[in-house]
Amino acid sequence: MTIAAIIQARMGSTRLPGKVLADLGGRPLLDRVIAAAQASATIDRVVIATTTAPADDPIVARAATLGVACHRGDADDVLDRYHGAATAIGAEVVVRLTADCPLLDPAVIDRVVGALERGADYASNTHVRSYPRGLDVEALHADVLARIHRLATSAAAREHVTAFVRERPALFVVRQVVAPHADGELRVTVDTPEDLTVVRALWAILDGDRRPPASDEVVAALRARPELVALNAGVAQVPWHVSARGPEVHHGQP
Repeated sequence: MTIAAIIQARMGSTRLPGKVLADLGGRPLLDRVIAAAQASATIDRVVIATTTAPADDPIVARAATLGVACHRGDADDVLDRYHGAATAIGAEVVVRLTADCPLLDPAVIDRVVGALERGADYASNTHVRSYPRGLDVEALHADVLARIHRLATSAAAREHVTAFVRERPALFVVRQVVAPHADGELRVTVDTPEDLTVVRALWAILDGDRRPPASDEVVAALRARPELVALNAGVAQVPWHVSARGPEVHHGQP
């Protein structure tokens, strides 16, 4: 079974343009996410899913430097990009990662993939928010991704890739991975300059160049430094049911 980590990445972030190639300890954020995926015991292939826009050429160039495959697709239809990337490499299981989460823990990736193997269509640690935001992992079988690609029509579902699972939960067998402690209010994803400041501080504290930090190390470092937590505590996250391209949609989920 080929298990592929597909990392979505683009330069056109609204709040922090070019963030995926922003410096973190002397290398771009994208490098750090790739390294975490490659350190996972369950991932066989790593692929970058970016857009056909010329602005994203630097992402393709960076991937080539690292020897990582890159698939280019529609700028707005991220679901189509994922489906295209999975099809191109013959993936049987797709692990969805994003290039703005440089503190990903390989062990958490393995936990989510392991949950998928227990007869599920889809597994994640995101529907039940217990891990810090930025340690997000989703896994689904390629045929499930193909079904979502065929059925999903809302702007949010096309943009957020797996939103259709929440829109139509009765259609899927879903497994959720929950952290030992409730730390879901913590934030280590990079959407804003404040987020980048927090992640850079954590990277230095945890000596991220040595190895991808473990999730419990990230949590412990933040809990010991409430002033660091406060820096980006007020950053709003775009909900799964909201698309930048269309109106908010509701399907009975909070």
